[in-house]
Amino acid sequence: MARVCELTGKGRQVGHNVSHANNKTKRTFLPNLQNVTLLSDTLGEGVKLRVSTSGLRSVEHVGGLDNWLAKTSDDKLSLKVQRLKRKIAKASVPVAA
Repeated sequence: MARVCELTGKGRQVGHNVSHANNKTKRTFLPNLQNVTLLSDTLGEGVKLRVSTSGLRSVEHVGGLDNWLAKTSDDKLSLKVQRLKRKIAKASVPVAA
């Protein structure tokens, strides 16, 4: 399973371990991913996602999952979350009678 946040697209980064003698060896920095259930106000149900902690704070800051998805472009989102975004958009549009 890829170590990538489903909401922000944040993935691993590459850098160096630097010793006291200034020797450099390659290493990876992995995002702090958590399995969480976020509630969708529009759908009235919970959605299980693998999200970075910084992404989780961003979702809370914007005002919830529905607001986050409305403001985020599709290229950052995983396929699962893109489908969820379309489902929420479809459910939020009032049907004309």
